[in-house]
Amino acid sequence: MTDPIRPTDDAARALARDLIETARFGALAVTDPDTGHPMVSRVAVVPGPDGMPLSLVSDLAFHARALKANPACALMVGEPGPKGDPLTHPRLSLQARAVFVRHGAPGHAALAEHFLSLQPKARLYIGFADFSLLRFEVTGAHLNGGFGKAFLLGPADLGA
Repeated sequence: MTDPIRPTDDAARALARDLIETARFGALAVTDPDTGHPMVSRVAVVPGPDGMPLSLVSDLAFHARALKANPACALMVGEPGPKGDPLTHPRLSLQARAVFVRHGAPGHAALAEHFLSLQPKARLYIGFADFSLLRFEVTGAHLNGGFGKAFLLGPADLGA
């Protein structure tokens, strides 16, 4: 069988960065601390100032509790277009470590303003005490650029 993973090139890097740049929500995979099984949640995301995804989560959310127990996670960004087979549209799966940035922590205010510039409706709740910003420290990525276009990427490929 032929290896489906292509050599990572500049076009793959650019597509992966574009998927992060244009994402406004993603599928976040965490590990259930009670069962050890995976669980997926939809979360709002924006590209952070460093180009890596940034989210906003409530302590009341299941995925926040799971990430506090085990910060290893995966985040998938990229949505199907309005036409065609959904599996032919590009998507990026990121392996990461979640880092909570609480109110009052160094850098929180600047990150909050950045997040709000791209997700303005979050202004309604970003100041609530149970909300934290969530930075994703990416450790690796898998880009599916469409049928037959699979790539493995590292943090440096994404501009981290």
